[in-house]
Amino acid sequence: MPVTDWIQAGADAFAALGTVGAFGVGFLLFRREHRREESHVEEARRAQAAKVSAWVAVKHAREGSPQLLFFILNASDMPIYETALPLPARPGEETESIFVGLVPPGQTVTQAAPTNWLKSHYSPEPVQVEFLDSAGLFWTRDEQGLLVRDLARAKPK
Repeated sequence: MPVTDWIQAGADAFAALGTVGAFGVGFLLFRREHRREESHVEEARRAQAAKVSAWVAVKHAREGSPQLLFFILNASDMPIYETALPLPARPGEETESIFVGLVPPGQTVTQAAPTNWLKSHYSPEPVQVEFLDSAGLFWTRDEQGLLVRDLARAKPK
C-alpha cells in the first residue's frame, strides 16, 4: 500500500472522528439548552403560585377579646381559585379543610380559625394552603413555605 493511501486513510479517519465529535458536542449543547428552556417554563408556571401565602395570627376585636384568624395573601395579578386551608390531623384521622374559595388579586382574605387553636397560637405563623392558579394548576404551600404542584389534581385542558 503506497504512503499516499495511508495518508488518505488517516485523513478520512480524522475527518470521521471530527464529525462524530462535532455531533457529540452539538448534542450536549442541545440538551443543555433544552434543560434551560424547561427551567424557564417551570419558573413561569410557578410565578403566580410563588406570590401566594397563608398564616394564622391573633387579632384583637374592638371589645378587646382575641380572635384567631387565617390570612391568605394573593400578591399576584390574577385571582386564585378553590383555595382551602387543610387543618392538621392526628395519624389515622381524616384531614378536614376550611374552604375559602376565590382570593382576588392583590388582596388578603381572612377566615376564622378554630377557637380551640387560640390557646396554642401566640404569634403569627405560616399554615398550609392549597389553591388552583389562573393557569389551572393546583398548588400546595406547606408550613415551611415549600411550594409543590399537585399533578394528581390538575384540571384537564
